[in-house]
Amino acid sequence: MELVLEYLEGVQWEDLIFSTLRILLILVMAWVIMSVVRGGLARMERKLVESGKKQGDVPSEATKRAETLVRLLRQLVLIVVWVMALLVILNELGVSVAPILASAGVLGLAIGFGAQNLVRDVISGFFFILENQVRVGDVVVVNGTGGLVESINFRTLVLRDLEGKVHIFPNGTIDAVTNLTREWSAYVFDIGVAYKEDTDKVVGILKAVGEEMKADAEYGPNIQDIEIFGVDKFDDSAVVIKGRIKTLPIKQWYVGREFLRRVKYAFDAQGVEIPFPHRTLYFGEASPPILARMVNQEAGKAQS
Repeated sequence: MELVLEYLEGVQWEDLIFSTLRILLILVMAWVIMSVVRGGLARMERKLVESGKKQGDVPSEATKRAETLVRLLRQLVLIVVWVMALLVILNELGVSVAPILASAGVLGLAIGFGAQNLVRDVISGFFFILENQVRVGDVVVVNGTGGLVESINFRTLVLRDLEGKVHIFPNGTIDAVTNLTREWSAYVFDIGVAYKEDTDKVVGILKAVGEEMKADAEYGPNIQDIEIFGVDKFDDSAVVIKGRIKTLPIKQWYVGREFLRRVKYAFDAQGVEIPFPHRTLYFGEASPPILARMVNQEAGKAQS
């Protein structure tokens, strides 16, 4: 008991009280900072959701994207604030934080070298999600590989192609992304007709088919505009007419296939020839006798 009393008599109560108050003040400040950050992140989340909805995102996807970003930022701020608070408290308690900071620096450097690809993937994924470059359900071409976006994570982007193959790309390795379904899509067509056809007549048929589809109850709501650009080039055996159908996102192939089907029926009805590649063999001066012999042989077979 005497030892305890001697120890208590040797305690600098004034310093202890002030240190305790400073520690409490540090904890209160950390709590206030986190409360302010949570409020700011909540407002940021609401704005991200509203922005995603305005850009045509599915509400669930916009919410998921915003929640993912906000959760990552909240965790990052939480770690930074409380680590700093802990270091300040240790300093108040008389513990030297210099060796801790030096050890943390060496450890961070080692982790940085060992996990630099992982860090690169996460940072790239963060900006992918923040900038809303691609969304789940988009059709994109990533590094030359096309497919439907199935998921977007901080480390990877997952595509599924038309054959059902799943392609997984680490975000840090993505060099180029082409989004085929952002805001609106387009079906570009090149239709070849025979050289003998009247191109003005053909363009009129294509416009008539387009207007018919825009008036269709099934296909019309998916079409924004149909543009016939006109004669684009003279091919080997055809005059090529180029055009474009602007559609709702990811509806370009659905509309385009039906447009080509109707064009085929319209051309057949109007007698417009759709050429196909062919070759004519010429035997020089010997051609007439050869052809005559072939005709005679066929005639002889028919008589027998």
